[in-house]
Amino acid sequence: MNQPFLSAFGKYIIGILFLFVISSSALAQRTINDIMDSTTVNHLLIISKKYGSLSFSGYMQPQFQVAQTNGTQAEYQGGNFGEFTNNRFRLRRGRLRADYMILNDDQSPSTYFVLQFDGTEQGVNIRDFWGRYYENKWKLLYITLGLSGRPFGNELQLSSSVREAPERGRMSQILMKTERDLGVTFTFNPRWKDATLKNFVLDLGVYNGQGLAGPGEFDNSKDVIARLSHKPYKIKSVGLSIAGGISTLQGGLNHRLPVSYKIDNQNGILSMVKDSSASTMNKVAPRKYYGVDIQLATSIKSWKSELRAEVISGLQSATATTSTTPGSYPVDNKSVPLPYYTRNFNGAYFTFVQTLNSTDNQLIFKYDWYDPNSKVKGMDISAKRGLTAADVRFDTFGFGFLHHFNPHFKAVLYYDIIKNESTQIPDYTDDRKDNVFTLRTQFYF
Repeated sequence: MNQPFLSAFGKYIIGILFLFVISSSALAQRTINDIMDSTTVNHLLIISKKYGSLSFSGYMQPQFQVAQTNGTQAEYQGGNFGEFTNNRFRLRRGRLRADYMILNDDQSPSTYFVLQFDGTEQGVNIRDFWGRYYENKWKLLYITLGLSGRPFGNELQLSSSVREAPERGRMSQILMKTERDLGVTFTFNPRWKDATLKNFVLDLGVYNGQGLAGPGEFDNSKDVIARLSHKPYKIKSVGLSIAGGISTLQGGLNHRLPVSYKIDNQNGILSMVKDSSASTMNKVAPRKYYGVDIQLATSIKSWKSELRAEVISGLQSATATTSTTPGSYPVDNKSVPLPYYTRNFNGAYFTFVQTLNSTDNQLIFKYDWYDPNSKVKGMDISAKRGLTAADVRFDTFGFGFLHHFNPHFKAVLYYDIIKNESTQIPDYTDDRKDNVFTLRTQFYF
């Protein structure tokens, strides 16, 4: 970057920091499958009809990023940089959402409909398109059909409009490349006032599996997701609230070749071993995830502390070069089908948010790791053992400062320190220089 650019950028940063000091606001948290509550609806333009209400909301996220080096591979920090680029402006997200709600005569929910678009400089896509029906005889169940969020864990479900860190962790993005998927979700949650189990929620869903990462379903395997969670429970004696849940995903990918790969011990050496068997055809390469999450928060708003943590482990099937769940059947550059590779994985994230006197100002600290092949470590990862960059562990340390300027504008300064383990794989023999600074603003209504 030349000197005039650095000077102008420095003034821009100083201006943003000055605004951090003199402005104020707050924002309520929502998950991607939330419906509009009465507080939110009262602040939106509502078109009333005889049997329902139509409301609109939206947000946009202009941002500026600087990476350590030109061409930094920052797929999980908002996208890779160009070969000769280490800084960029981007419109990370631009969302417009319409909610349509129908109530019964007693004001209980009957039917809900959501349509949400995402528009950036890279195009326009549908993000949510689902309908929900509430059973009101026993008030135990509601069913959601269409393109909606997958009910696994906590971070995956937090809306990007309310998360403090700019992006979800590497593990969340790899295992479920997009948070949404096509399918059906049954939710069991007693909704009458004095229900004994009203704070427990059981979600059970069936989905295509590839989400928005591909154009459509490409095999017969489906993902079955179950999550049992507890809503925040206040422990008044210690001024603390606690929430959490357990989740599982049982799914897979159908083999199209009589070839598959998995880690095995051969003569005392763990290697990626080829299995050539006609019986492999049409069998399922497993995707099995098991997760537990917890959320703790103090009750003092002015100096609120919040900790969110989640651990996931299991089996992931992908390809030789990546552990990312494929959006379509993988092929090479000549359209020849590729075999699936199955790996044991584990990962976690820990997010700590500290409010500074006012709810307008928050310090953010986050640590996450993703180990795509937990059976091999460090210098044991080599091409001689059939391993690739897809088997390398990454740890990410992030910290930042977020400020709400007013009810419709906020900004965050955030820095990601990304560490990969040293291996015998080319380009991963030492830690890559791939740290990223992000200045993100968000306008919302």
